[in-house]
Formats: sequence, structure tokens, C-alpha cells
Amino acid sequence: MIGQVIFAIILLLAIALASYNARKIIRNIKLGRPTNRNDQPVMRWKTMLSVALGQSKMTKRPTAFALHLLVYLGFVIINIEMLEIVIDGLVGSHRIFSGLGTLYNFLIACFEWLAFGVLLGCVIFLIRRNIIHVKRFFGVEMTQWPKTDANLILLAEIALMTAFLFMNAADYKTQILIQQSSIIGAFPISKWLFMLLPTDILTLHTIERICWWFHIVGVLAFLNYLPYSKHLHIILAFPNTYFSNLNPKGQFTNMAAVTEEVKAMLDPSYTPPTPEQPIHFGAKDVPDLTWKNLLEAYTCTECGRCTAVCPANITGKLLSPRKIMMDTRDRMVEIGMQQEKKETFTGDGKSLLDNYITREEIWACTTCNACTEACPVNINPMEIIIELRRYMIMEESQAPTSINAMLGNIENNGAPWKYAQADRANWRNSY
Repeated sequence: MIGQVIFAIILLLAIALASYNARKIIRNIKLGRPTNRNDQPVMRWKTMLSVALGQSKMTKRPTAFALHLLVYLGFVIINIEMLEIVIDGLVGSHRIFSGLGTLYNFLIACFEWLAFGVLLGCVIFLIRRNIIHVKRFFGVEMTQWPKTDANLILLAEIALMTAFLFMNAADYKTQILIQQSSIIGAFPISKWLFMLLPTDILTLHTIERICWWFHIVGVLAFLNYLPYSKHLHIILAFPNTYFSNLNPKGQFTNMAAVTEEVKAMLDPSYTPPTPEQPIHFGAKDVPDLTWKNLLEAYTCTECGRCTAVCPANITGKLLSPRKIMMDTRDRMVEIGMQQEKKETFTGDGKSLLDNYITREEIWACTTCNACTEACPVNINPMEIIIELRRYMIMEESQAPTSINAMLGNIENNGAPWKYAQADRANWRNSY
């Protein structure tokens, strides 16, 4: 009875802490401006099922795709057994679903094979990160904590799967030693651990209980570690892909305030509506971005696929799309913490532009959308880059000389090049 009470307290505390962390994440995402992503629900469901659940964009790197699928599906499916573990912990039973008979044996066998797959995948991922040193896992933005975070998660999954298999192995050996007429469960992997365990039934029971507690407490701890880790994408990949931008890649959004001014210029009789608040162009800080941009910052798993295909980064320029997302997330969390203390955020003398993301990074972008195409969960760093550029040009009137020259040519000649509009089609005469 004492064990049941302790388990119930741990479970309730874990759920309460997870709820608190979830509210903080939602609060931080709501720092962003509103944007409508509720159109075309059928297409959105298809996108989510294909990209988040089916991992269709991961297939471009077959090795990483196979390993990720093994770890992802294994970890998620194995945790279905958490239902049995939770019920056992609350009511004091042992393998409460064993009455399912053959079906139960089949499920336990599947869980064991999946646990072995997770172990294998995590070990290979550790080797890729720490021995092979795959290039995209490194970069100036990948400081000690991001690298440590990735290793911690992999080691935690290995520990949880090991505890699961040893728990089953101890239970299996106990059943054999007490000469049960029929074995509850099927143990295709853990039976190979048989020889590593003692023959004393009391010791086996102790090992089984230690592994049981380690597994359940470890999973609950993992749940509450996610909000502080890049692995939050396990959950947020689904809403992020559902709310994807369904417009053609690279299609710029028109600013309503600018549209109204253009209408007034073209039609002197048209009177633009009076805005309720002062009009701001582009984004300087996190609150100027949309909630979808902030959701994407939380969803980023720092895999580096975006940076690996970025032509600016490949040619040695300062831009790293992964850093754009990481900086946005760091700044968002910083503002959220200040807002939590002061109830309202009134400014701290810093901003996303300049203090986190430099202007050199922003202007290195070629707007090719390679980063968006490469992202496994449809994150779009270019949207943030464009909004920061808009602020610099439309609010500060600051841009590189080449950009100012191009804008002047467009205004005067209707083209980015410095020649008269009458000569724009002369290139055809050379063919």
C-alpha cells in the first residue's frame, strides 16, 4: 500500500509539472502576433499525417531516416505499455493485462523487439555524433549545451530500454524458477539476459522492482525534461506541420497597412481605415513575429539539415538557418521569463535583431528556400529573415548599398538593373 501511495504522488507531481511547463510554452508562443492558419483543413491534415507521422521529408537521408524511424516508433509504441505500468502501480497488481493471453504475449514480444531497435538506433546515433562527427551536428551555434542535450536524450533512452528489458528478464527467470505451468509474456530479447541474473528469487524480485521503478520514474522525468530540450519536437511536430504555410514557397505576404496606402495613392477618393495601434513594419523582436514563427522555434530539433543545404553557409558566409531558429527560441524564452516576473514585458534594452541575430547574417540569405525544403517538420527560417529585413528597410531605412541601388532602380526603371524601361527587352535582340 505504501508503494501505491508513493507511486500515485509521483504520478500526480509529474502530471502537474508537465501541465505547468506546457502552460509556459503556450504563453511564450502567444507572445507572437496573430496569423490565420485554419484554412484548408483537409490539406492540413494530409500534411501533418505525411510529414509529422509518416516522416516523408526524412527519406532524403535514408540512413538517418531508418534509424530515426526505428527510435521514434519504438519509443512511442513501447510507452503504450505505460498504461499497464500505471494501473499496476496504482492498484498494486502485476501485469494486469496478462489475461489477454496470446495477444498479450504477442504485444510483449513486439515491445521487446522495438526496445532492442531503440537501443541499436541510439547507440548508432551516439557514434555518429561523438566518433564519426557528422558535420551538420556542429557549428558556431552548437555550443556545449545543445551537444550535451542530444547526448543526454540518447543515453536516457538507452537507460530506459535497458531497464525495460532487465525488468522482463528478471520476471521471466522468476517464473521459470517457481516452475509456473505457463509463462506470462513472451521475451525474445530479454531471455538472452537470463544468464546475467542471479538464481535467488528474492534477489530477482528486487531487480525486477528496481527496474520497474526506474522505467516509470524515468519516463515521467523524460516527459518533464522535454520542455527544456530540443526534443520537444516529438510533440510539437504535429501542430507545427498542421499549421504549415500552404502557399507556394517564397511567396511573400502583403502587409495590410502598405496595401491600404497603395490603394489611397491609386484612388485619391479612397480613405484608409484608421489603425487602432501605431503601424510597425517587419520585426525587430520576438513579439513582432507571428505565433507560428515562435511555434517553429520551439519545434526545431537542431538537426542541421537546413544549414547543411544553405548556399550562403556552404560558401562560408555567417548565415546559419538553424542559428536563426535557436536564437529566436532563446530570445522568446528570455522575454517569457521576464513577463512571468513582471506580468507584462516592457522591454529590456535588447532585441532579437542585433543582440541575437546580426545584420550580416540576415543579408547573407539568398531567399532560395533550401532551408525550408530540407526541414523534416516544415520549419521556415526565411519568414523570420524576411521580417527582420522589412524592419531594417521600412522602419530604419537601412540596407546594404547594393540593396539600396536595386530598390532605386526598381522605383525609377521598373527593374533591378540600371537602364531605361524602354531598353528592358533589348536582350531579346541578341537571339
